[in-house]
Amino acid sequence: MSTSHGSFVWHELMTSDPAAARTFYGDVVGWTAQASPVPGMDYWMFKAGETPVCGLMKVPEEAKAQGARPTWVGYVGVDDVDAATEKTKKLGGMVYRPPADIPQVGRFSIIGDPQRAMIALFKFANPMPSDEAPMGTPGRVGWNELYAVDWEKAFGFYSELFGWRKDQAMDMGGMGTYQLFAHGDHAIGGMMNKPEQMPMPCWTYYFSVGNIDAAIERVKAGGGQITNGPMEVPGGAWIVQALDPQGAMFALLGKRA
Repeated sequence: MSTSHGSFVWHELMTSDPAAARTFYGDVVGWTAQASPVPGMDYWMFKAGETPVCGLMKVPEEAKAQGARPTWVGYVGVDDVDAATEKTKKLGGMVYRPPADIPQVGRFSIIGDPQRAMIALFKFANPMPSDEAPMGTPGRVGWNELYAVDWEKAFGFYSELFGWRKDQAMDMGGMGTYQLFAHGDHAIGGMMNKPEQMPMPCWTYYFSVGNIDAAIERVKAGGGQITNGPMEVPGGAWIVQALDPQGAMFALLGKRA
């Protein structure tokens, strides 16, 4: 995985029922789950083959007390977590959890952009070997998407914080502009204004699967709900957005036979 400043380095599910989530995502995405000792918590890793790709934990009690619900969180690598957290505040963002260490793993904080979409900052304690997989590789995170109140202002914040740059922009008709953003040589995600029915800005993460129609059936069989799609996107891929049985939003990216 990449550890450079501005790249997504990890994705993590905070859920109300880790055991049920392990079964659901194992069936839907094809992940296996492995317990991973972390002091003070029951932490698991989802693996694609032998490669850890995402984490899984129960929603912390202090977060639950503040109204936190099951959700996926993306972690973006930074050179200095404390400095990036302070810069977040100067740019009009907020800090949901101040910088803290995970012994022998790294340092992190959880922030919100000025429109309150949550994301995490992270720096590994030790350099990690690169394990970049081609986009669309089954079992990997294939896309990172922000629904904002005002995507142009949101892009300004993330560009200042992470160095992201604009890539291709697409006219979505009545839905407005869909702006791709890039890190290094590749687009890694997109952002657009959220639909009115979406209660607040948020990030959504796309997991790559093989056949999208088969994956849709696995979502339904596992007690999940398809909320949007299937919809074709540039490049011949198809996407759906969904809720898992505990209510966490996620999305799938795949092909049609």
